[in-house]
Amino acid sequence: MGRRLRSPTLIAGLVVVAAVVVCALVSFAWTPHDPFRVDSAQRLLGPGGEHLLGTDKFGRDTLSRLMVGSRTTLFVGIVAVGVAAALGTPLGILAGMAGGWADALLMRGVDLLLAFPALLLAVMFGAVFGAGTLTAMVAIGVATVPAFARIVRSGTLQVMSTEYVLAARAAGRRPPGIALRHVLPNVASLVIVQASVSFAIAILAEAGLSFLGFGTAPPTPSWGRMLAESQELLFTEPLLAVWPGAAIALAVIGFNLAGDGLRDVHDPRLVSR
Repeated sequence: MGRRLRSPTLIAGLVVVAAVVVCALVSFAWTPHDPFRVDSAQRLLGPGGEHLLGTDKFGRDTLSRLMVGSRTTLFVGIVAVGVAAALGTPLGILAGMAGGWADALLMRGVDLLLAFPALLLAVMFGAVFGAGTLTAMVAIGVATVPAFARIVRSGTLQVMSTEYVLAARAAGRRPPGIALRHVLPNVASLVIVQASVSFAIAILAEAGLSFLGFGTAPPTPSWGRMLAESQELLFTEPLLAVWPGAAIALAVIGFNLAGDGLRDVHDPRLVSR
């Protein structure tokens, strides 16, 4: 286990994730410039000087907006993954423990929800309830529920076939007690790994929604909205698109690497390696 905790994949992912988290936390106390201040005299400045990454078409500091935008990215990811885990985990445990027609009915409902991609469902929610950060968070979370439900159900089926669960059932322990004492602790690692992967999906979905105008509303900085605002200057000021694009890519890669590393840590097939 100790050797696998030092996995380069896990370490690289955690370093990138930590960098994003630190950037978001620091932005609450300090940014190089006011990310909301419009200054026409400072429009489209190149990197260097007082503005390390330059300014946008409104004269706002790019680095400051990237730092504040990381808050939105993490906030949306945390809430979306929280919603998905809170709904999908008990649903998967219930389906795995119930079996029979109840299991089939629950999982067919999950399969139906799986037919709607996160981005499409979020656009539908935005059209019905109005575009905004809260709408994006809920939509992304609901769209990610099937992933948690399916993987938790699989883990639950494995746990329910173990001898200690059979002994608990023979001793008369009620299903809620078995779920809390035996099933949930054993599927927790699966939930953690899925959460890290779903976090990366949520980051991409939020960026896509903001780019399309269904996500975080201006003037709140968002990496996706920064990309949308830079597209008209793509050929004259390409760096305006490079910075938020690179931030999104790094964050997604970081969470995916962390998910891969955590999966390797909890993979029983690697215990002997």
